[in-house]
Amino acid sequence: ANENPYNAPINRYPDPLQESLKIQIAKYKEVRPESIFLGNGSDEAIDLVFRVFCTPGVDNVVAIAPTYGMYEVCAEINDVEYRKVLLDENFQIDASKILASCDENTKVVFICTPNNPTGNNISRVEIEQVLKNFDGIVVVDEAYSDFSKSRPFRLDLLQYPNIIVLNTFSKAWGCAAIILGMAFASPQIVNLFNKVKYPYNINVATMKIVCDLLTKGIDEEVEQIKQQRALVAEALAEFKFVERVYPSDANFLLVEVVDADAMYDFLISRGIIVRNRNRVKGCEGCLRLTIGRPEENEALLKSISEYEKSVVR
Repeated sequence: ANENPYNAPINRYPDPLQESLKIQIAKYKEVRPESIFLGNGSDEAIDLVFRVFCTPGVDNVVAIAPTYGMYEVCAEINDVEYRKVLLDENFQIDASKILASCDENTKVVFICTPNNPTGNNISRVEIEQVLKNFDGIVVVDEAYSDFSKSRPFRLDLLQYPNIIVLNTFSKAWGCAAIILGMAFASPQIVNLFNKVKYPYNINVATMKIVCDLLTKGIDEEVEQIKQQRALVAEALAEFKFVERVYPSDANFLLVEVVDADAMYDFLISRGIIVRNRNRVKGCEGCLRLTIGRPEENEALLKSISEYEKSVVR
C-alpha cells in the first residue's frame, strides 16, 4: 500500500472492515459481527442507503415528520424525492398512512425511534406493520435506544431481512467527538455498504478508543441521565409558562412553552444553548433540552426560573 516503514504502529493503514472491533461490538450489542457496518457517524450509513438502494432522479423515500433532519439532507444531495408523513398529535405513526405514501419507486422508509426531536418511542406494532408490508428497505434509527426500555430492533434482524438498524457512539457512549456510527443489517446489506464506502473510513485512534470503552460499559452513566431526565421534567412542569413537557425515551426533553423564541433568546443570553424547534411543523412552540450533568441541569433550571420572573408579573 506504499506505506512508510517507519513510525510504527500508525504508519500502517487500518483494517478496512474493522473486524476485531466488530467482534467486541457484536458481544455487547448481541448481533453477529457480519451484520455490523461501521461508519464515520450514522450519517455515513444514511448516505450509503441512498447511494446503494436509490436511483437519483427516479426513486423516492418516505419518512416520518418531524424527525432527524439528515435523512432529508441526504435525499437532496443524492437527488432523491423525500416524502414526509406527519406524526399524529401523540407523535405516533399510522402504518397505513406510511404505506399509502409509497409507490413503485419508493425504495426506503425512515423511522427514528426514540424519535428526534419528539423524544418518544414510535409504536413497535406500527413499525412491524411497515416492515411486513413494505417491499423495500426500512431504516429504523435507534440512536437514542440506550435511554429506552423498549426492545431494540437490532435483536430481530433475522426476522426482518429488509431492516437496517442505525445506532451510534455519539449519544449514550458520550463519544460525539470521534464520530462513529453503526448499522445493523443482514450480511448481504452490510456487504453492499462495504463495496461502496471509502476503504479506510474508520481510523485506528477511533477504534482503540471504542475498544477501551466497550470493556467499561455505560450502564451507570445512562442510568444517571435517565434519573436526571425525570427530575428535570418534573421541575419544568412547575413553571407557569410551560404548557407541556412531552414524555421522553431519549436523553432530551421536548418542552412546549408560551413563547419559544423569547425563552430561547433568554437562555442564549445566559450562555445556555438549547434547540429551538418552534419552526418545525408539529413542534410549534417547542424547545428541545438536552439532559446534562446534575450541575448543568441545575444551571438550566436556574436560568429558566430567572426567565419566569422576567415574564410573569
